[in-house]
Amino acid sequence: MTRTIRLLSALVVACATNLVFAQAAAPAPAAPAAATTVEAKAAMCIGCHSIPGYQSSFPEVHRVPMISGQSAKYIVAALNGYKNGDRKHPTMRGIAAGLTEQDMADLAAYYEKQAKPAVADKPAREPSPQVAALLQKAACASCHGANFSKPIDPGYPKIAGQHADYLFVALKAYKGEPNNVVGRTNGVMGGISKQFTNAELKALAQYVGSLEGEMQVKPQSRFR
Repeated sequence: MTRTIRLLSALVVACATNLVFAQAAAPAPAAPAAATTVEAKAAMCIGCHSIPGYQSSFPEVHRVPMISGQSAKYIVAALNGYKNGDRKHPTMRGIAAGLTEQDMADLAAYYEKQAKPAVADKPAREPSPQVAALLQKAACASCHGANFSKPIDPGYPKIAGQHADYLFVALKAYKGEPNNVVGRTNGVMGGISKQFTNAELKALAQYVGSLEGEMQVKPQSRFR
């Protein structure tokens, strides 16, 4: 009986020892991979740009711009503008400051692919005589295209259908003298915007914003 007990004890010790060695030899669980997908990078964007009707309160209340469907080259240029201070916006500068060139390129390509179908070469809605004169004076079509959705260079933004209140705020930002808090530095747009009163800039923004465009607010699943 004593011999049997000793044999069973030896077997238990041997099994326990083998289990310990097996656990020690097994590789440790891999640490979670860093979030590097473009969807993960876009997580900081969707809280404002993917909520229909979402408004910013700086420098005044206005809807945040649509970026789904915007030209990739322009998105990169805008992000760099916020990063280097040519565009003054505390929130956007804070976000852009943490982005690498690759991050910007990935995000820009991601949002460019979310465009709506291409619009006609000419706007279906004609401007009033007053707005037509303003458009001619500003020469908007010479850069943004006859339908304001096909810029002559993808580094220029599509503006057809963009939120009118955002367009108005952007135009005023170019018009004003940049400081440490507000304003945008762009020689071409600054020269154009300064030709107009704020009322005229608002009329331009309302017309261009009323047109059919390729951009949209594309809600993410967590906000639907």
